[in-house]
Amino acid sequence: MRYYLIDSVTSVEIGKTATGVKCISLTDEVLHDHFPDVPILPGALITEGMAQLAGFLLECTFNKNPETPVLRAMLVQIDKMKFYKFSGPGDRLEYRVTLEQKISDGARVLAEAYCEGERRVSGALTFSMVDPKSQKITQQRMDIYKIWTRNLAEPPLLR
Repeated sequence: MRYYLIDSVTSVEIGKTATGVKCISLTDEVLHDHFPDVPILPGALITEGMAQLAGFLLECTFNKNPETPVLRAMLVQIDKMKFYKFSGPGDRLEYRVTLEQKISDGARVLAEAYCEGERRVSGALTFSMVDPKSQKITQQRMDIYKIWTRNLAEPPLLR
């Protein structure tokens, strides 16, 4: 993953919902070109941040049983993503994802981003749950999940 678009996970209720934050800083490299005089975080990257949080929630949800293969969330569809206002340096985005529908090999998640209580983005994300058969992917996910959840009183069991 080139960009990690969550600074921390602030809450998780496995099988239901998760919240996380992204603090936008002028030092975020992408803002220098998007746009030089009016720096805003691209909507695609906000969507990716919400997808990363949703993937975390789904992986915690689907990987509770140590007897089954570890599954990884792969984004397969973005549905009706709506942007209400731009977000830029100094904004603290709060991502909220809610598991809407779980099926055997995937799930649909409702995703929203807020800044100071004001809704900035909303839409739905659909994921396929797959066994990538890659220890490298598993290790990468475990490393970032430990960083994201370091401030939770009771971090979820990660696999």
